[in-house]
Formats: sequence, C-alpha cells, structure tokens
Amino acid sequence: MPPEISEVTVQHNPAQNCFETTIDGFRSVLEYERRNGEIVMTHTFVPSELRGRGVAEKLVRAALNYARVEQRRVVPTCSYVDLFIRRHPEFQTLVD
Repeated sequence: MPPEISEVTVQHNPAQNCFETTIDGFRSVLEYERRNGEIVMTHTFVPSELRGRGVAEKLVRAALNYARVEQRRVVPTCSYVDLFIRRHPEFQTLVD
C-alpha cells in the first residue's frame, strides 16, 4: 500500500459545490448540495491512483469542519461520509 499523503491542501469551491484537491495531476472531490440550512454530502471521489493514501479522509474532515464553523447540519448521503462520521464521534453532533 502506498504511504499516506501528509501535505494535502483541500480547497472549498462553493461555485461548484465541492471540496477539492489536486495531487500529481489527479483531482479528488467531495460534492455537496445546500438545502434548508443543511449541507447534504452526496459523493466523494478519489482517483484509483491516489486511493488508500488518506485523501478522502482529508476531504471529509475539511467539509465537516466547514459545516461546524458555518453551524450547518450535515446529511451524509455519501456512504463514505456516513461511515466516517460513525467512526469519528467528534463529528456526530453535526448529524441528526
């Protein structure tokens, strides 16, 4: 398994409703929708070249931290985000 990527800069792109990062020319995203004061996290995608290296976790943490700062409830329709929240109690207060 390749090593985790320690230096990942995740950017919020509100015009595209996503959090994103590009590593070695490969773009990874967490897509969301805004709905009634909530952030519905719909999809997380990491190219196969970067999988298993912690990129998805960094995208999800950035999105959840943003939701916390903005005082938004999170609706995790993406299975990865849902599982991540269930495994990390510090984010469970963001969901109903």
